[in-house]
Order: sequence, then C-alpha cells, then structure tokens
Amino acid sequence: MRVLPGLRGLRGPPPALRLPLLLLCLLAGERRSWADGNTTASPLTSLPIPEVMMTKYSNLSLKSHNISLTASPLTSLPIPEVMMTKYSNLFLESHNISLTEHSSVPVEKNITLERPSAVELTCQFTTSGDVNSVNVTWKKGDEQLKNYHVSATGGILYTQYKFPIINSEQLGSYSCFFEEEKERRGTFNFRVPEVQRKNKPLITYVGDSVVLVCKCQHCAPLNWTWYSGNRSVQVPLDVHMNDKYAINGTNANETRLKIMQLSEDDKGSYWCHAMFQLGESQESVELVVISYLVPLKPFLGIVVEVILLVAIILFCEMHTQKKKMHTDDGKEFEQVEQLKSDDSNGIENNALRHRKNEAVSQ
Repeated sequence: MRVLPGLRGLRGPPPALRLPLLLLCLLAGERRSWADGNTTASPLTSLPIPEVMMTKYSNLSLKSHNISLTASPLTSLPIPEVMMTKYSNLFLESHNISLTEHSSVPVEKNITLERPSAVELTCQFTTSGDVNSVNVTWKKGDEQLKNYHVSATGGILYTQYKFPIINSEQLGSYSCFFEEEKERRGTFNFRVPEVQRKNKPLITYVGDSVVLVCKCQHCAPLNWTWYSGNRSVQVPLDVHMNDKYAINGTNANETRLKIMQLSEDDKGSYWCHAMFQLGESQESVELVVISYLVPLKPFLGIVVEVILLVAIILFCEMHTQKKKMHTDDGKEFEQVEQLKSDDSNGIENNALRHRKNEAVSQ
C-alpha cells in the first residue's frame, strides 16, 4: 500500500543545521534557568586556567607571590633586596648615634675603613613630643638620600640607612636630621686610616745617613710609596735606579726610607703614601741637613761676645787708671806748691823776728 505524500512522517533537519540548532537549544535553556534565579554556572563558562593545561603541566612546581601595599605612616621602603644580596659577601659595619631634644650641638663620629664594606647606620632621637611631627631626612654632604627606614617606639624615633662602600667616592660624611622645633644632626665621617709620623723636623748632618719612618696603627696597607718634594709637586723615589735610597719595613703597617751620604740638597719634605682598597692616605716628614760648622756658629758668637766684653772692660780700666793718674799728679803739684808757700812764709817770718830782736837789743 502506498502512503500518501501528505501523510509521510517529519524528516529530521539536514546534518549541516543540526549543530547550530543544538547550540540554540542550550542557550534557550540557560536563559530560562537565569530567569528562574538559578546561578549555576553554564557549561560554556570559561575557567581562569583550562583544566587541560593544568593536567598537562601537573608535574611542575607551583609558586605563588603576593605584594603588600600597607605601610606605616613613619615607614619608607628599605634598600632593594637585590642590592643587599649583591653585597652580602662584604664585611658589615654597624654604627649608631643617639640624640635628644636637648642636644644643642651636632654629634659626630669618625669611622675608618680600609676595605669595601656593607654599612648600617642608625640614628636614635628621644623626644617628649609627638614623634609623628618629627621630620627625618638623610644626606651625604648636601645630597639628599633615599631608601632609609624610619620607625618609632614610644617617644623614641629610629632611622636606619644601609648602603655599601666599595670605592673612594662613597667615602665622606653621612648625616641624619631630625627636624622638630629645632634641627638636630648626627654625622658619620668615613675615611681611610691615617698615616702617623713625627711632628718635629728630623735634623742630621752632611755625610751621615738617616731613616724616615711612617706608621699606620691597626691597619695593613696594600702598598707603601715614597715621594720627595712639596705637596703640589711630588717625585717618586726609585730605589732600583738610585743606590742612595733604600725602602724596607719590619711590619705591613710600617715603612722605612733610608737615605745615605746626605748632602744639603737632600733637605726638604718626604711623603709616604699608604694605598688601601678604598683609597690612599699620605703624610710628610721634614728633613733638615746641616754642616758641622752650623753648631759652631753659636759658640763662635759667644766667643766674639766675650772678647768684646773683655775689650770693653780693659778699655774702661785703662781709662780709669789714666784719670786716676792725672788726679794724683794734680794733688802732688798742689802739695809742692803748698810746701813752697810754707817755706817762703817761714823765711819771711824769721826775717821779721830777727829785725824785731835787733830793734829790742838796741
């Protein structure tokens, strides 16, 4: 029996339209669930990381990182960790200064460094007021510094600055400032060790030998060098080319310069330079070379003065004697004249007496 065309069953959609129709049905069902208040996630909702990728790399280790943006009003960021890690092999130098609101003069601390170091400076300020009203800054000379840490405990304010010193340009003065009603300052002065020498000039004679000594207490320089001349013009002494000089030292912190067969041309200033990893330090020794006649000059001067004094005394004695002789001669002359006068008077008196006697006898 033939079936009529109008009574045939419904045919399914063509294969090309089946997938779009399925997607429309799913979307219609999802809208209906949303309308009913159902918050169940749709199968089409994308995940942050596909499960397939997590499964693929499940053998790897998982690391998580976070960043905290919360900071205290008195806290600034410290030195980056990368810098601390980079210079973690350096020797640590820690120094501190304490200040109070009654401090009337700046506080200074001198620090010597001979090798690269990681430095940690701490300033402590004690106040009876509000620590939040105190302004804290750090400076190197006149340059403003950053990356320092500030904290407070009760009425005490702390500030800390960490940095490395790896060359001579980083030496100098580092200061912490606390500005309240008045400004208080604490200063750390960094420098290489100083060379020590005798303060008085060294005096020697022509033809002799002399030894000049420079020392550095509690340090060991990498190298010592000697120069001659003044501060502006210094000539290095080459002991290999000139047998007149010899340089040696019993310890690493001391150097000795020996100068032989001295002449007057060898007098002047001699500079010793101590070389460190962070720079150099220098000091001068003054050498005075004199001839053997020089010590005799004062003696000769004294002899001349004695001779002159004796001559003056003799002259005065001779003058006095002559004057005395003239005085004695005058007295003798007066005595003679007196005697003559007395004799003449005696003769006249005798003649007068004789006349009187003759007159009486007549």
